[in-house]
Amino acid sequence: MAGGLVALLDDIAAIAKLAAASVDDVGAAAGRASAKAAGVVVDDTAVTPRYVTGVSPERELPIIKKIAIGSIRNKLLIILPVALLLSQFLPWLLTPILMLGGTYLAYEGAEKIWEKLAHHEAHAEPVTEVGPEQEQQMVSGAIRTDLILSAEIMVIALDDVASEPFLTRAAVLVVVAVLITALVYGVVGLIVKMDDIGLHLAGRESSGARRVGEGLVRAMPKVLSFLSTLGIVAMLWVGGHILLVGADELGWHGPYSLVHHAEEAVHDATGALGGLLGWLTNTLGSAVAGAVVGAVVVAVVLAVKQARGGDPQDAAASH
Repeated sequence: MAGGLVALLDDIAAIAKLAAASVDDVGAAAGRASAKAAGVVVDDTAVTPRYVTGVSPERELPIIKKIAIGSIRNKLLIILPVALLLSQFLPWLLTPILMLGGTYLAYEGAEKIWEKLAHHEAHAEPVTEVGPEQEQQMVSGAIRTDLILSAEIMVIALDDVASEPFLTRAAVLVVVAVLITALVYGVVGLIVKMDDIGLHLAGRESSGARRVGEGLVRAMPKVLSFLSTLGIVAMLWVGGHILLVGADELGWHGPYSLVHHAEEAVHDATGALGGLLGWLTNTLGSAVAGAVVGAVVVAVVLAVKQARGGDPQDAAASH
């Protein structure tokens, strides 16, 4: 009896050690995958604040919360199962699907530029003045954009653990989804509430705190405006990058090679600043590619709308 109990305890201890090792493996793999996807996190963080620009302060965090919930649903309920199934049975489909998402992002960015150039920015009015229906439309648009950005994050993470067993891949993607969502929307929430923090500091007795608070209050409208513009550019460069890499993987090497060689040339020619300037060159090339593809799609959409009897400018503004 005692011997049987000892053997059972030994088995339990062995299983516990194996489980601990598996958790360590998942944690290490999730860390690598998250670090590899960090570049897209910057884009996601830049894109999101533009959806609360002009919104009254009391609605900012609730809107971000809605977008964050939509984001985690995107990752866990749509992207994760689709990515795992495709990686298991149809891995060749991942790239074309991701390229469709990149095309949509490029279209979104190009459309926003068209609105600015045509002076048809229909959504400049704060959503609190146009009612909850408009707010829901804005949240839905943010969640659609997040779906593409989240898909790229998850596919990058999946690529880093492609050789791992199925269950390990699933566990890693769940960890990455939760960590990335918390990071992105935590940072976004902090950014959009920074002016409120500034107002709080401006009311303190300390002169130093007041100066910092007043500086934050003055700076945040400009910061949010900059992030709104950066968000539009980010959609172009992320969409363009997805399309360039995807085309290269599918056998059309010219566009990606052109951007890559330009990046290497700038990197080699600029010494200590080579890393930064090389990255900027790649980003610019990706943004140009995204702008070209996005402009073509916008032109097609406007032509279709006009052929159906609508005003092309109103069609773009109403998207």
